[in-house]
Amino acid sequence: MDVRIGIVQSIKELEVELPDDVDRQALVAQIEEVVGGDKGMLWLTDRKGRQVGLAAAKVAYVEVGAPASDRRVGFGAP
Repeated sequence: MDVRIGIVQSIKELEVELPDDVDRQALVAQIEEVVGGDKGMLWLTDRKGRQVGLAAAKVAYVEVGAPASDRRVGFGAP
């Protein structure tokens, strides 16, 4: 599952590729709790086990994508 995070005062996005078995609803709830409180750090662990963190106050937006198995590429993709 891909997560894209926009950072305040930056034109670049942070993209983190999470394991496919991550619970989407739990992830969204975690993001809402941390970013909604506007304090602390948002920590995510990517597929390789690396932890990525950024200050909640610097998060402009978060886009949670579909798991890799749901993506379709090619002529048959809708």
